[in-house]
Formats: sequence, structure tokens, C-alpha cells
Amino acid sequence: MKIYLDMIGCRLNQSEIEIMARQFTAAGHSLVADPGEADLAVVNTCTVTAAAAADSRKTIRRLSRKGVEKIITTGCWSSMHPDQAWNLPGITGVVSNAEKGTLVANLLGLKQELFDREPLQRVIIPGRRLRTRAFIKAQDGCSHHCAYCITTIARGNSRSISPEIVLSDIRAAVRGGAQEAVLTGVQLGSWGKDLNPPLELHDLVLAILKDTKVPRLRLSSIEPWDIPPSLIDLIKEERVARHLHLPLQSGSTDVLRRMARANTPGQYEKLVDQIRAVIPDIALTTDVMTGFPAETDDEFKESLDFIYRMNFADGHVFTYSAREGTPAENFPDQVAHQVRKERNARVRDLLKKAAVKYRQQFVGAELITLWEQVETLEENNYQAIGLTDNYLRVEASACPDVWNSFSSVKITGINPKGVRGEIVNQA
Repeated sequence: MKIYLDMIGCRLNQSEIEIMARQFTAAGHSLVADPGEADLAVVNTCTVTAAAAADSRKTIRRLSRKGVEKIITTGCWSSMHPDQAWNLPGITGVVSNAEKGTLVANLLGLKQELFDREPLQRVIIPGRRLRTRAFIKAQDGCSHHCAYCITTIARGNSRSISPEIVLSDIRAAVRGGAQEAVLTGVQLGSWGKDLNPPLELHDLVLAILKDTKVPRLRLSSIEPWDIPPSLIDLIKEERVARHLHLPLQSGSTDVLRRMARANTPGQYEKLVDQIRAVIPDIALTTDVMTGFPAETDDEFKESLDFIYRMNFADGHVFTYSAREGTPAENFPDQVAHQVRKERNARVRDLLKKAAVKYRQQFVGAELITLWEQVETLEENNYQAIGLTDNYLRVEASACPDVWNSFSSVKITGINPKGVRGEIVNQA
């Protein structure tokens, strides 16, 4: 069969379709970049926000219009709303999160042991979800119950992938040509706490650095209460990316309390100071939610002032949307939608200015860049886009094709999405 894979949402969803890609190809099937060529499509959905749920439904409808006659949906949205999923055009299967790990084996009538017996070769997914970086699933679920979050309901409590499996997946990715591995999870910082004997995330990072040859390791989103000093110290290691994504959600003490977050603005700021004392030029990015129930003008201003002080390198801003089954759905004093959106725009503007400020400090510096996209302009002349370890998106002219390789790049200026540079030499 010809298979088309797509996803909506987080990096964990990306890592899961990469696992499916390896399994489908190991079983003799091929992946296609154009859904119009596919015999079957698999969509890994998301429901973290109302917009993500809507995007999940739109993606499925788009694939049906493209002519895909068999569509299997899995992931958080279809797990929470299987009846709605079955009513979408082209759906021939709805697979829950609990059964996602055996989706391919069950579909093909194979035993899961065939895929687990030995590491499968990494396969780069063609089309919209093509990534040079390998997204490695290290953990699933979350044991912290934020008042607004549907993910714990959709994915269950925190569960760690064994270090042996994570190391095996990274080695397979390196054999398949990956130059960077991104550790992913819903509550990645909780990794290892449920194992016997218990371990910590820094134990896994140490093992990866010692027992694999991955050139660059990046950590995906980590809750601020899950970062001990030992993990901060490891980010100084040359092969670990100088980048941490620390969800804030709000800079207001009272809003964080109503959200049932496990930290305060003061604790968050102390952590940021500790991190920057060890790695001064690290990229710290964040998530912010606007319009949480009962958020007053004064609380929003408190949050805005705090975000300004943090000098983030970038961030995502989400407008609060009530998720069915979460405590916040029934909280009183829901903020008017127009006010939520206006506050969203103000935070986006603030983070945009902070991102520009962060980028400007690297103009004139030389940074190692991993090239992820290369467009041919003319013979032996290319336009390349890549990422530095501190999460700067670099654009540069290249000759020859530098896709999926490292270069030393002199940063010459900034642009709306990142920075411009000139390739000094191949790393």
C-alpha cells in the first residue's frame, strides 16, 4: 500500500507518526508525499485547544477531498470524541491513544513483536511532515492535573519509555542519517520517576551522550517544576542544544493558582536566573495562555509585566478555550472571547519584540546550523533554512546542497522569522 501520514499538534504526535513510518516501511509498504496518491492515510489528532481540534477535523476532510478513500484517525481528539470522528468523510478506523502503539500491527494483521524484535531503520516522512530531526518518544501522559488541560484525560498518567528503547531508537535514527534527536513527551521532565528503580531525566540524557553518537540532542517542552540543577548542568555539554521550552501560562500568581499550576512566578523567575547563570546565551521559549476564567485586567497586566522581565527568546500564545471534562470548563466569570483575543494579540506583540531582541545579540557571531530545508534557485545555487542549537532559524545561500548537514554560519542580520547568515564552512 501507499501510505500518507499527517498530524496536528505537539512534537510527541510527530514522534508517533515517525514510529508508524518505520513500521509501515518495515512491513513492505511505501510512504507518499501527496495524499492523492495514497491508498490509506493515518492522522494523529490533537485537542489541546479548540483550534487544534478544529484543525484535526479540517485535516481529515482535506484528505477525503483529495481522494483518500481509507482514513484512520488516532490521537487525542479522536480518542475523546470517537463518535464525531466516525462521522467524518472517509474514516474507516478510529484508534484510541491506548491502542495507538499497535495501530500498524493490528491494521496489517501482524504481531507487534515483529516490530519490537530489533530497531527499525529510520524513515523520513515525505510531504508536509518531513523533518531532518528525529523526534524520539521518551514519555507519555501527565500526572499533573492543570485545571484547563484535556491532555491528562486523553493520554492518562505519566508513563516512561524504558531507557533501552529510547537509546535504541536514537541509534536507529543516527544510522538513518539523523543529525539531531529531539526527546519528546507530554511531561518529559517526569521521565524515569515511575521506573523501578526510579530514574531522573538527567540520567537518560547522560546515557544518550555516553552510549549514542547523535551529534545534537534537544529537549522538548519541560515543565519548570521538573528541572533540577543536575539537568541544567548537562545543557552545558557541547552536544546538548542550548534551548529550553518552559511553559509559563501566566505571570499572575492568582491565575496560576486557579490554573492549578505547580509553581509561582517567583519560583519561575528564580529558575530562569539559575539557568542563565549557567548558560547565559541559552534560548528560553515559553507558552502563555490568555483569558483564563476570571482573569482580571490587573492580573493580565501583572502577567504582561512578568513576561516582559523574562526576556524570552520566543513563545507560543494560546487563547483560552474551555475543554469538555476539565475543571476550568465550569469555572465562573468566563472572560469574553473578544477580550481573550485582544490580550492574546498584546502578548504576541510583546514576545515578538523579545524575539527580535534575542536574535540581535547574535549578529556578527558564528553559529553551527543544521540545514532542514533546501530550495534550488538555479544550478548549484540553493537557498537553505536551518536551526542553530539555540533555536535560531537561519536563512542563507548555499553551494553545494547542504541539506541535513552542519555548517558554521556567520549571522549577518535578522528577518521576520529568524536571522540571515553566510556560510563560513561546513562543520
